[in-house]
Amino acid sequence: MTDPIEAGAVRAALCRLRRTSSVPVAFAGMTGEGRGFRISEMTGTRTHALRGLAIAPGNGLGGKAVTLARPASVTDYRSSRVISHEYDAAVATEGLRSVLAVPVVVRRRVRGVLYAALRESLALGDRALDTAADAVRELEQTLAVREEGQRLAAVQQLPAADPRTWEEIRAAHADLRTLAQRVPDGELRQELLGACGRLATACRPEQQADGQPGAVALTPRETDVVSCVAGGGTNAAVAARTGLQPETVKAYLRSAMRKLGTHTRMETVVEARRLGLIP
Repeated sequence: MTDPIEAGAVRAALCRLRRTSSVPVAFAGMTGEGRGFRISEMTGTRTHALRGLAIAPGNGLGGKAVTLARPASVTDYRSSRVISHEYDAAVATEGLRSVLAVPVVVRRRVRGVLYAALRESLALGDRALDTAADAVRELEQTLAVREEGQRLAAVQQLPAADPRTWEEIRAAHADLRTLAQRVPDGELRQELLGACGRLATACRPEQQADGQPGAVALTPRETDVVSCVAGGGTNAAVAARTGLQPETVKAYLRSAMRKLGTHTRMETVVEARRLGLIP
């Protein structure tokens, strides 16, 4: 794994997995273009047998998890009849018996696999699976936020005159704000929201670009709702996207309207864009 930020996120997920469960060994790898991957991060291991091990789709337990895009487990790796055995030597060298593999799925694409393992032949039950799933969900959110940020940076390089470019920028902005609210790291969340704010300000109409930001300030959740409404979302759709209740969405939208002095959804979106509150 050559991406230091991604590698750090994977290490954090593995540490969380070991910290919150009784599983002594955890390791992971992130998929490449061909959906295969190499084991790149490990914790609790005693040897280097697994490091750099290339896993092909469909092969072994991890390859099976990639192909099925769902968790897979075995109670005794070496004697299991539900997986292929290309990697038995490395697994035996490390002394692993019971192994669980959970795929990391971001935007319906498998991005990696996290493993939890025991050195004895005991079933890894629901507690281990739930703990691994929690660690994977947190990693998925981190990767999704990062990918959305990269997407946002890419669309900023597109010709601004193209209406499709603006649609992409606005959709990316709304997605990034929505994802930011689910990031558990408060400092990172504030950095992401700050980046969204700078993007919105930079996208103000030219006649407003040299002026000072308006006195109106929406709360983060009001901005989230208005951003989603700008994309054409109904209150129910905005609620589903933001994790709020429909009545809460209505309340935030009414509050934003009062602050902006508007009376309709369209007026609210137009005024928020004029003030540089959303792109």
